[in-house]
Amino acid sequence: MNMKLVRYGEAGQEKPGLLDNAGVLRDLSAHVSDFGGASVSTEFLASLGRVNSETLPEVAGTERLGCPLSYVPNFYCVGLNYARHADESGMARPTEPILFSKASSALSGPNDPLVIPRGSDRLDWEVELGAVIGRDCLYVSEEDALDYVSAYCTVNDVSERSFQLDRGGQWIKGKSAPGFGPVGPWLVTADDVGDPQALDLSLKVNGEVVQSSNTADMIFGLRQIIAHISQFIKLVPGDIIATGTPEGVGMGMKPPRYLKAGDVMEVTVEGLGTQRQEVVTAV
Repeated sequence: MNMKLVRYGEAGQEKPGLLDNAGVLRDLSAHVSDFGGASVSTEFLASLGRVNSETLPEVAGTERLGCPLSYVPNFYCVGLNYARHADESGMARPTEPILFSKASSALSGPNDPLVIPRGSDRLDWEVELGAVIGRDCLYVSEEDALDYVSAYCTVNDVSERSFQLDRGGQWIKGKSAPGFGPVGPWLVTADDVGDPQALDLSLKVNGEVVQSSNTADMIFGLRQIIAHISQFIKLVPGDIIATGTPEGVGMGMKPPRYLKAGDVMEVTVEGLGTQRQEVVTAV
């Protein structure tokens, strides 16, 4: 079964579900309480794949889609990982993956509004391929690395460049405000994605395509990223890795262009769905 796993419902009250092959939303609550940690392991998702979706209750009406992960043990990211993005940033292409983290409290639904954080003046966008870890992963080889991925998803690594680059310390400060981690709209199991280095990805702002690339432009492919991280850190089921963004971010434009209230982002990774976020001011 081609599984698109979702969490649907109001924020804080989401239920697990899936979209069947006809695009019908169905309730999975009888088979799993929620998605996160062990319930997105490779083994558990394989067991869900044996469920006959036609036996699942249909969900009536139009439901909000939440983040498809209820929580993440760790939210890892890779910086400057597309060749042309490194070039537009005026930075040397790295010789090893640049790793940083987003706070797990940044997670949000794929279509939730993006609230401009207090003090922000350089709010930026970053479409990325996300990979969900499905097994304990330590000291793995590049050859075996993809065996540890249970699912893939679309990620927008929203960034506040002033917080990230001008305030000292680590990048995490500019990557972790509430709403800075839209994930989804769904998780697609790894077997249904194929080669993660052959996916188109794009981002529009107010209907204008500002990012358009392919994961083949990564400096370090996902195999290299997972193997590299695992030499230093034990990856666990439910961890998410955002694998870097291509050229076309606002910071790299001449002159730079940043998000403002009323702007709308549409964020797409091939086969993994499209997000839509409207930028709003705090109430």
